[in-house]
Amino acid sequence: MKHELRALTSVRGIAAWFVVLYHIRMSIDGLPGWALAIVSKGYLAVDFFFLLSGFVIWLAWGQRLRDDPRQVPAFLKKRIARVWPLHLGMLGFGVAFAGALSLRGPVDPDYYPFALLPLHVLLIQNWGFAPGPNWNVPAWSISTEWAAYLLFPILAFTIDWRRMPRWAAGGAILALFVLLDAAMTMAGATNLGFEIDHFGLLRCLVEFTAGGALCGIWMHGGSSFPAFAVASAVALGWWAGLPEMLAVPALFAALLLALALSSGGPHHPLEGRSLHWLGEISYATYLSHFLLWVVFKLVAVDDPRHVSHMLIATYLIGVLAASALLYRYIERPAQRWILGLRLPRPQPLGESH
Repeated sequence: MKHELRALTSVRGIAAWFVVLYHIRMSIDGLPGWALAIVSKGYLAVDFFFLLSGFVIWLAWGQRLRDDPRQVPAFLKKRIARVWPLHLGMLGFGVAFAGALSLRGPVDPDYYPFALLPLHVLLIQNWGFAPGPNWNVPAWSISTEWAAYLLFPILAFTIDWRRMPRWAAGGAILALFVLLDAAMTMAGATNLGFEIDHFGLLRCLVEFTAGGALCGIWMHGGSSFPAFAVASAVALGWWAGLPEMLAVPALFAALLLALALSSGGPHHPLEGRSLHWLGEISYATYLSHFLLWVVFKLVAVDDPRHVSHMLIATYLIGVLAASALLYRYIERPAQRWILGLRLPRPQPLGESH
């Protein structure tokens, strides 16, 4: 059975473009201060991704794994098919680009550490094994997501968020966010982007787990108004000085729940065909834009500190086109190929050879 809340797919596409704008923000010539302030927070879209991932994976797989633990290999196969092929393709693009650069002289070993390539291939580079994001920088979050996928079956077997009262699930979510804030504050963090190589994994696991709890709350149904009210209150608290490490996960959690509860309503503004399509290709947008920006600056930009609006528009159109092509000709075919591979047939529990 296919599970999809169209509004959540659409907002994933919007979030991916906030990440794109975040990475190019310092190069946009004449960007007004208020606009720069907004896109400078684009790195926080990753936190929404983590929450959303936990939500939709619990929705699609939580009960399935609880009903039949033998489905774990199928779950992991599906997740590998979803994230690994395009990651490997973009990593290969990065290696080819670094190889081309090396023909002109030594490449920066901090950005292109060839010795760390096996970690990137295995998607474990951001488990504390690498000194910081490198090669295809946005893939750090895919590495932490892979860790969350491996953890998910344990979470599914241990906690049934559906059967937990809403107040208890909400309390668990708040406790998780307080834990994240406390851990990062003790290390001297003032924002969620602090030391990604050390805290990116914790950031993902906490928010991914909270996303599953949100799905449990959503399954109880109800109006979206209280969730929107909580989001408004948290946003006001953030403006008044609530730490980002606590305010942003709580704000995004409330918004995610509100969007999920309102999804499917008549004339929902986030369920149009175009926005939904942006959401479908958002993984390709997220994984491709950074390396495309590096190449674009090298080929088309004279002064990376002052890139004209025309060149910025050209780059953004290029990212959109590349995302569509990668989705259609690499991401989807590779998924179908992997999903077509036959796994060993699970034996009934207790059966032995």
